[in-house]
Amino acid sequence: MNPSASGWINKFGSLVEKEQDLYTDFDSHYCDLRNTGFVYGINMEIPEFIVPEYKLSEDEKAKINLLHALYGIYRLETNESEFEPFLEKTFEFYKVLKVGHFSFLSKMLTGSTTPARLEKLIEARVSLGDSLINKTFSSVITNSLLFIDVLLFKCYLGDPRDIREQAKLMEYLTINITYHALSSKETNKSDERLALLFASSLTFIESDAQDFDGSYRQQLLEKRSEIENRYFLDIACLAVWEDKSLEYQESEFIFGLGKDLGLKEDIITSSLDKIKLFFLKNSKTVPFLKDTNLAIQFYDNMSKMVNKLILRNSKRLQKELAESKELVFLISKSTIKDLTPEEKKKVQKQLIDIFKSIPSLAIFLLPGGAVLLPIFIKLIPKLLPSSFDENRIEK
Repeated sequence: MNPSASGWINKFGSLVEKEQDLYTDFDSHYCDLRNTGFVYGINMEIPEFIVPEYKLSEDEKAKINLLHALYGIYRLETNESEFEPFLEKTFEFYKVLKVGHFSFLSKMLTGSTTPARLEKLIEARVSLGDSLINKTFSSVITNSLLFIDVLLFKCYLGDPRDIREQAKLMEYLTINITYHALSSKETNKSDERLALLFASSLTFIESDAQDFDGSYRQQLLEKRSEIENRYFLDIACLAVWEDKSLEYQESEFIFGLGKDLGLKEDIITSSLDKIKLFFLKNSKTVPFLKDTNLAIQFYDNMSKMVNKLILRNSKRLQKELAESKELVFLISKSTIKDLTPEEKKKVQKQLIDIFKSIPSLAIFLLPGGAVLLPIFIKLIPKLLPSSFDENRIEK
């Protein structure tokens, strides 16, 4: 399955239909989502029943996890498993939430079917920055508060009234809990990046309009669902544990918060244990903990984006390459030895001709686009062996 190509939602539906015993209760579903990192807003894994054919980027994992989370809540709330009604209800939910407005041109380009429009909506919902510059220079481009969508969807399935007001309240509580959790410790660069990431992920409120005066604690005493309270606690644990230590003041804050939320002590302890294990397993790869210089960050993110472009246009590229045997020979040669200056010029000229025929690869034609050619040449051998369509549904 390729979450960067059209048709991935229908492909997901064909796979999840075979997993009838996947969603048994809210607790197991929540624990699965937490294990993948989706609850924390740090997508490290995807559901086990999906086996990708290549390494997925952070935003691709987030797309899969968001759809998986929403479908699981739908199954548990409605006791219905049909995929098409779920898609209709999900799209209706986002329309009521007033997220993901589409222009007439956008509808024309993405298709009129619900899956096609929902694919575009989820892509916009997952990504913090929709511009090339944002995606290139930002080491983290994924919305970290996507689990709030899942909590809101659960509320919407029960009672769709005042859903935007509930959205504002959930974001308000989440950002205040994060702020006060971070305030209970000595801050460092990772703390600052985490705070910035969460603030950037807000949709319904403005972070700079918040007072952070502690009045949010009173609202936590109101009766809320257990899954909401566990989410708030897990976010607080994430904030205090990202430096891999828990001081007395931080522990006092976590257990005090858990008490306000009406959670038992064993659940609070379990929440701390889970975040410890998560960081022990993933701390070297958690995006906001990386402190790379700008040049390396630029290359890494550009490489990911070019990789997605290649995969998205794989069939077109294969067709064009098949008609240029000399280019294929030179690219193959470049993987085992250096090309001469004349051969490099020939490769560049022929590749640019190919890019002109594929609109979504127009990035290579921009000033400075030649810098991307080495990345393209490095990635393109993966394309040569065979034609594929990751979102083809087997009949």
